[in-house]
Amino acid sequence: MGETSNECILSIKNLKTHFFSREGVAKAVDDVSFKLFPGEILGIVGESGCGKSVTAQSIMQLVPEPPGKIVGGEILFHNRDLLTLPPQKIRRIRGAGIAMIFQEPMTSLNPVFTIGNQISEMFRLHKGFGKKQALEAAIEMLDRVQIPSPDQRVHEYPHQLSGGMRQRAMIAMAMSCDPEILIADEPTTALDVTVQAQVLDLMLRLKEDFSTAIQLITHDLGVIAEMADRVVVMYAGQVVEQASTIELFKQTLHPYTLGLLKSIPVLGSRAAGNAGDLTEIKGMIPSLYNLPRGCKFSNRCPDRMDICEREEPQLTGSGENHLVRCWLHRT
Repeated sequence: MGETSNECILSIKNLKTHFFSREGVAKAVDDVSFKLFPGEILGIVGESGCGKSVTAQSIMQLVPEPPGKIVGGEILFHNRDLLTLPPQKIRRIRGAGIAMIFQEPMTSLNPVFTIGNQISEMFRLHKGFGKKQALEAAIEMLDRVQIPSPDQRVHEYPHQLSGGMRQRAMIAMAMSCDPEILIADEPTTALDVTVQAQVLDLMLRLKEDFSTAIQLITHDLGVIAEMADRVVVMYAGQVVEQASTIELFKQTLHPYTLGLLKSIPVLGSRAAGNAGDLTEIKGMIPSLYNLPRGCKFSNRCPDRMDICEREEPQLTGSGENHLVRCWLHRT
């Protein structure tokens, strides 16, 4: 975990991204706010469907429209609201300013072009390199992400690489233009445990080499504990808790965050040897088309009170150090 600057480079303010269909309006991202600082790793954690990936797609302005639409809020990159910029300026920021890697590289890499061709395109597009210079730069990037025989792999197609190598190639492509921010959306989900550790270690080293801030999206609190400086916990499209990683694990406030922590197997405990002893969060995430009144977690919360079912709590706390959206901790 590296040192961070006080100067915020990315500020998400009251972001709202909705999806419109015959069933109604799904509030996939509902009034989300957080900040990202230079050199830090910000973890975004929550179950599938909580809005983590849609938040990232909104920042990159990759939300499919229709049916999706960013209906409110601001996305400030160096105090410039990206939502007010024309498409050509957004395209210049993508890759050079903010880059993104996805959880399944096989669907992100073009199967009909070689790895080298796809990485070279980044250098030609954003740095104006010629064909030969761009290919040499692509080989150098493959070497930096520790792909063996990079001068050979650069001429291979995505299907010829293993899952771990494909993810490394995606990281090489994302880092090729020295972005200030790297958004990593579940970067290790499809990989085995050994390769996961290698990829995460690689991201840490590249962060130090390039001084890149990382927004790490994951459902794995073990990864968060190891990698992140600060954590944003999301549920049903909202931020329910936000704190430094140390503070979050030391003093967990929201019942949902506590449920996530209790569902982690602990080595040497009965839970580690017997899956039946694991604590689960009862119930299911509500449909975004039919959210409960009041607190979105109220139908699953073991500490539910009457007010939880009537009124929605706001995200509150002491400054920005530890914020929580829960009536148990209202000030």
